[in-house]
Amino acid sequence: MVDHTAVLIVGAGPAGLVLGNLLRAEGIETLVVERAEAERVRARARAGFLGPHSARVLAEHGLGAGMLHGGRSHGTCAFRDGNGEFELDYARLGRGESHTVYPQQDLVTDLIAEYLDRGGELRFGVTATAVDARTATIAYRDATGTGRLSGRFLAGGDGGNGVTRRAVPAAAARYRQDHGVAWLAVLAEAPQSMAAVTYAVHDDGFAGHMARSPEVTRYYLQVPPDDDPLAWTDDRVWAALDTRMRTAEFGPLRRGRITERRIVHLRSEVVDPLQHGRMFLVGDAAGAISPAAAKGANLAIMEAELLARALVDALVRDDHAALAAYSRTCLPRIWRAQEFSRWMIELLHAPAAGTADAAFQHALRRARLDGLRDSRAHQNLFAENYTGI
Repeated sequence: MVDHTAVLIVGAGPAGLVLGNLLRAEGIETLVVERAEAERVRARARAGFLGPHSARVLAEHGLGAGMLHGGRSHGTCAFRDGNGEFELDYARLGRGESHTVYPQQDLVTDLIAEYLDRGGELRFGVTATAVDARTATIAYRDATGTGRLSGRFLAGGDGGNGVTRRAVPAAAARYRQDHGVAWLAVLAEAPQSMAAVTYAVHDDGFAGHMARSPEVTRYYLQVPPDDDPLAWTDDRVWAALDTRMRTAEFGPLRRGRITERRIVHLRSEVVDPLQHGRMFLVGDAAGAISPAAAKGANLAIMEAELLARALVDALVRDDHAALAAYSRTCLPRIWRAQEFSRWMIELLHAPAAGTADAAFQHALRRARLDGLRDSRAHQNLFAENYTGI
């Protein structure tokens, strides 16, 4: 027996949940399956910076109550290096837009609650084991055994290592870039130490400070790609942050217990096309992006909105034009985000030790920082790309 629905969604991250909510608002039958258990999904701490487009999508579709109540507007970022510090009030540059800081685990919790209130079906602990994109069918296993699920359409939102990505035909283009950089990502039970998101450029490696909530701050430290996060004790983390963020010059960090430490490899991937048979990819399944420019969740929401509109056209009005154009509509925006992410990586990180043209690369990085500090045109372009998709 095969359970059938109109739109079968694999993955209960921001992409799958926004898509499910938008479809349910139009009365379309949906089923979301997620391999993790509910508690794990609601607790996953990931990105917390929502761009203006994402905030608008959530608010306009009745998905932003938590964000509007608990989110905080953020419109400044700062850069530090051996020549000092400068701050950009990017909310007054470019298009005059800012971010909303709202932890992703809170957003996902909101989206789950709203999806269920809208009558959507959501099954946790369901692992998709195989996908037939032609028939929009998956095989799965859960605590009770195995089975099959199908839809008129299938949305793959289960990440870059998920089963829907693996179902993409070999003939599809897969663009991959390993940037050769890794970050130790830590969460600290400590208030933010600076008013702005701060990027510190140092010969020892990059360090970053990003507020997540009034009580929690995200920090990043550049580390060797094969490093062990458990080797980074609290004392070692704070010592490295003090050095790279130059606290002797700019003031101390507010410290607290470190509750999470993991290694993040800066890699980028794009699949082209995003449609295969009756399967459409969204979120990290469509293309992973490095966290250097806070684009991952924002791309996911953009793709989910576009796919929802196209599916509504197809299912309600029997108009398949937008579905046919889904890849052509999304991919230019994905590549623009990838280009800016790469620019940020080159801005923040020194070339690897032993690189033949290391001195040249150092000078280029210095020139990029100088341009960003001194040129209004550079600042406007940065602001437009930093907040936009």
